[in-house]
Amino acid sequence: MKAKEEDEISTFPQALTIRYFQLVNNRQLTEAQRQLQRIKQKARKTQWDDGYCEALQGLLLAQKTNGNQYTFLQNLNSKDITTIRQHREDFLKHVNNRFQEDYDRGFFSAWADYTQLLIKTIIDSTSGNDVEGQTSIIQYAESTRKPA
Repeated sequence: MKAKEEDEISTFPQALTIRYFQLVNNRQLTEAQRQLQRIKQKARKTQWDDGYCEALQGLLLAQKTNGNQYTFLQNLNSKDITTIRQHREDFLKHVNNRFQEDYDRGFFSAWADYTQLLIKTIIDSTSGNDVEGQTSIIQYAESTRKPA
């Protein structure tokens, strides 16, 4: 199944999650940590949510350890939309694999959501729709909504 960039973001409140991704992406790590705590408070006590939150924590830790050549983020060219789309496709394969545990599906869903924001940010910056290099929460949320 071909993944679509219009797929909805996770079950977490979109504004919280999108803001978290923006903060991490812009290396505003102290505020990102506070945002992560808000997200964890809203999380249900399920394996899927546990996996999602662990991925969010890992994303923050990867940004904090700037310079570690083995982290995914260090090796990701945040301007290469083709590669980011390929990674998103890979993450979504894990999300949609019914043989994966819920924890793993939540984990990969967080990474798919993050790569979706990166793609949207690249598209907006090349089309002149970005505001100070950032995709607005409203623009991003509108782009992820499925048609009624």
